[in-house]
Amino acid sequence: MDHDLELYRPNVGVVLFHPDGLVWLGRRANTPGPHNWQFPQGGVDPGEDLEAAARRELAEETGATRATFLGRTDGWVAYDFPPGHGGSKALRGWRGQKQVWFAFRFDGDDADFDLAAHTAPEFDAWRWAFLDEAAELIVPFKRAAYERVVEAFGNFAAARSRG
Repeated sequence: MDHDLELYRPNVGVVLFHPDGLVWLGRRANTPGPHNWQFPQGGVDPGEDLEAAARRELAEETGATRATFLGRTDGWVAYDFPPGHGGSKALRGWRGQKQVWFAFRFDGDDADFDLAAHTAPEFDAWRWAFLDEAAELIVPFKRAAYERVVEAFGNFAAARSRG
C-alpha cells in the first residue's frame, strides 16, 4: 500500500500481552457489534515520543500502567477511512491514520484495568483473547492493518489449538 503519509494522522496502537500470550481487547463504547472490539490506540501529540504516546494511550484507555516493552512495528502501518466516514478525524481532512504499533507484556493484575480512567471512556468492556481473533473483530476498514499487526507480533502470542 503506497500512501502519501502526510495525509494520514499520526497514531500509535498497543497490543497488550498477558504473560500467557493472550491479548487485551476492548469493546468500543456506543458502537454496535459485531466489529466493535479493538486494541488501544490514539493520536500522537506534536513532538511526542512514540513509545511514550503508546504508554499514555494505554493508561488513558485501560488504566493499565505496568507493562514491559516487547517490540514495535517497523515504519508506519496505514489505513484509509472508508468513503462517507463521518468521523471527526476525517472531517479535519485526514485520509486515514498511520500507526506504529507497540507490543507490551502486562505486568499487573486484572484489577488494574479501569475503563473510566479517561474522561470519555473509549471502551465499555474488555476481555483477553487470542491475537489472531483481533482481525476478525475489528471494523472491516482496519482489518488489513490488524492482519499486519498479528503477523508482526505473532511470536509473542499464545496459539489457538485447532481441533
